[in-house]
Amino acid sequence: MYVERDDHATCLVRLLSLALRVLTLVEFVVRWQLAQERTSLSGLYASNPKRTTTHPTTERSLEAFQQITLTILVEPPQTRRHVTALSPLQQRVLALLGMASII
Repeated sequence: MYVERDDHATCLVRLLSLALRVLTLVEFVVRWQLAQERTSLSGLYASNPKRTTTHPTTERSLEAFQQITLTILVEPPQTRRHVTALSPLQQRVLALLGMASII
């Protein structure tokens, strides 16, 4: 990627730094919670759904959410939104992140 202006380069570096911090935090929280519960997480590996891990990566955890679909129906008096139901794996990942209240 080529960035011509210095302020754009600074902004890009800050954005990438923030993204890295979020990825690191998610991974740390999930692993810490699994360690506290002394459990493991299964279902993250599509090729082997029974495989368990106590050290899931953020990328694997986020891949569990790739099948979610948001449908928006716009009708004149209202707008309706529908999100596909969360799988048990997705609910478990959210619970490990402390977001069980949004389920």
